[in-house]
Amino acid sequence: MAKQFNKGLRFKKFKEKEIPLFDKLFDIFKELLTYTSGDFDEAFEWLKQLDVEYSLTTPEYTLDDFLEDLKNKGYIKEELEDGTGSSKNKITSKTEQALRQNALNQIFGKLKKRGAGNHKTKAIGSGDEHTGEFRNFHFGDSLDRISMTESIKNAQINNGIGNFSLTEQDLIVQETNFNAQMSTVLMIDISHSMILYGEDRITPAKKVAMALTELIRTRYPKDTMDILVFGNDAWMISVKDLPYLKVGPYHTNTVAGLQLALDILRRKRNTNKQIFMITDGKPSCLRMADGTYYKNSNGLDKHIVEKCYNMAAQARKLHIPITTFMIASDPYLMQFIEHFTKANQGKAFYTGLKGLGEMIFEDYEQNRKRRIR
Repeated sequence: MAKQFNKGLRFKKFKEKEIPLFDKLFDIFKELLTYTSGDFDEAFEWLKQLDVEYSLTTPEYTLDDFLEDLKNKGYIKEELEDGTGSSKNKITSKTEQALRQNALNQIFGKLKKRGAGNHKTKAIGSGDEHTGEFRNFHFGDSLDRISMTESIKNAQINNGIGNFSLTEQDLIVQETNFNAQMSTVLMIDISHSMILYGEDRITPAKKVAMALTELIRTRYPKDTMDILVFGNDAWMISVKDLPYLKVGPYHTNTVAGLQLALDILRRKRNTNKQIFMITDGKPSCLRMADGTYYKNSNGLDKHIVEKCYNMAAQARKLHIPITTFMIASDPYLMQFIEHFTKANQGKAFYTGLKGLGEMIFEDYEQNRKRRIR
């Protein structure tokens, strides 16, 4: 009886897990680095102000100690300034990866790394996950897909137990789901309107890009994702450039962004291709054949808008859907996006800054489950 009582549940007062002060400060500092576009000095100055206001550090662990730990752990390095001879602290690739992981955790939750190519489609094909269905063996089927249990049972039924023999006609194959691969181009608007009216729209867009990139790298490593930005022109950026992304004094050349996105996707061999476009403004710029720019920020310019519709239709012919995430709610802009989406037969989400990441994640996951044709 005494032994039975010892096997019961034990309850004790909950004690919150002690988090090292460095980790607490680093979480705050990663957020500041995102807002300052990777500017270490500006982010550290903000951290100092927060420390004064909220007493983040202690006499035993100061910001100087935190700075020293950042150096020792490889998160920052000193680089010489060109022409001045003085040195300046810069973040390292290790910090850039930490920023992407931080964005992923914030937006999509803490996702654990999985095996390659685990996006399911409804099409039967060569995959890793069994559907529970069986069929007769056909020449060319992989041997590792043969169900030995079903095949032996088939042989016993066809040939009897006493005179057992296994022939090709007895073999049974397990069906598997086709594991889709996706090639995605993410377009980010960096026109001046992304910071107008006192609202920072570029930082959430940047966070989404970092999180989606890290998601694909860790969970879907066979997928590809290319990132481009568009203002007066469009150009590709690398993953390591994301923390430093800034808005420029640009108009919005949506056509140039779409042209570059389609050029990128034409070179991909994957069947599934898609474009995600994050923008808050109307198209207001075109690059002409002679290299000059045609700009018009007053309303929706018919010439520019028609070019956008033509690009949407061209993407549709290539079976490339465009999903637009519109960070604006102006009725005339929504009307443009509706016509644009209809021309492409894609999708559009009219969203504020809140929930942008979750929307993009859900749409990406849903596209994994079907073959885009």
